[in-house]
Amino acid sequence: MNLKNKKILITAGPTWVPIDKVRVISNIATGETGVLLAKKLQELGAKVTLLLGPVSLTPLNKKIRLINFKFFDELRWILKKELTLKKYDFIIHSAAVSDFKPTRIFKGKFDSRKPINLKLKLLPKLIADMRRLSPNAGLVMFKLGAAIRDSVLIEKAKAARQKAGAEIVVANRLNPYQAFIIDGKGGIVCVNNKRELVSKLVKKIGF
Repeated sequence: MNLKNKKILITAGPTWVPIDKVRVISNIATGETGVLLAKKLQELGAKVTLLLGPVSLTPLNKKIRLINFKFFDELRWILKKELTLKKYDFIIHSAAVSDFKPTRIFKGKFDSRKPINLKLKLLPKLIADMRRLSPNAGLVMFKLGAAIRDSVLIEKAKAARQKAGAEIVVANRLNPYQAFIIDGKGGIVCVNNKRELVSKLVKKIGF
């Protein structure tokens, strides 16, 4: 696929879920992969919209349409609006979306001198919303693994790709960074840094 003028939506960075009015649950995602993908795809002529969570932002080309978010519910609302009103050729879901939220949010600011019991419940998977709202778009998803063998990570990623109906899944781990780009035909490409990932992933999307 020639990427010139193709409309591509990218999610990147962490999401927050509130505990009280000043505290949140988050994760350590930096948004770097999504930012690098946005820059590369724009250079190749794609029309890129980047949904970016609460991270320090490297200056972007003004041709990249940037929408910032902080909270899980905010990202879900933005995705629904974007995918309902616009037709995208490809969606790349690299954001590290929160899996849990508290069963109750404390009013105001709870007393930090007293212990609390924080009960969590599962959040819905945004990848399901993406496929439902944009069934004809190409879809790339990410699957993070930790402390598991390569073979186990790859099999988990394949299962997640099939369940989500995605064309490509990137199975990755941190410290040290490593990723496997897995397509629906069983092809697997291993990379050892994010810039290499971006280069190889863009080629899979573009050709």
